[in-house]
Amino acid sequence: MKTLILRTASNYMLPLLLVFSVFILLRGHYLPGGGFVGGLIAAIAFVLHAFANGLENTKGLLRIRPGVLMPIGLGLAFLSGLAPVLAVDEPFMTGLWWPDHVPVVGNLGSALFFDIGVYLVVIGVTLTIIFSISESD
Repeated sequence: MKTLILRTASNYMLPLLLVFSVFILLRGHYLPGGGFVGGLIAAIAFVLHAFANGLENTKGLLRIRPGVLMPIGLGLAFLSGLAPVLAVDEPFMTGLWWPDHVPVVGNLGSALFFDIGVYLVVIGVTLTIIFSISESD
């Protein structure tokens, strides 16, 4: 399914879907969305590119292997939950919030870092599974 229309559209859709996935990630700790949904949208962007341009071309776009994203994201999510225990002697997964408003993000807090960790884990798991299935065909 490597038509000219799909190849051209996927080259334009990849950056748009990645920006949209970051938007969904950032609005997730206030409204519906978050790391899981944003990670799925980002993974779908790369899968669409792989369908249109081939798996090797898509792997060439990625700076690091998707499997590396899983432990990084898991570590970030764990550290965001552990930060209240270490910083202010609060229970695990208690929300910490930066007192000042950040222009694009809103109120910066540990929930955002947890969502970023989930985002990275979901991208890593999804792309690892899809790429493994595609390589076996």
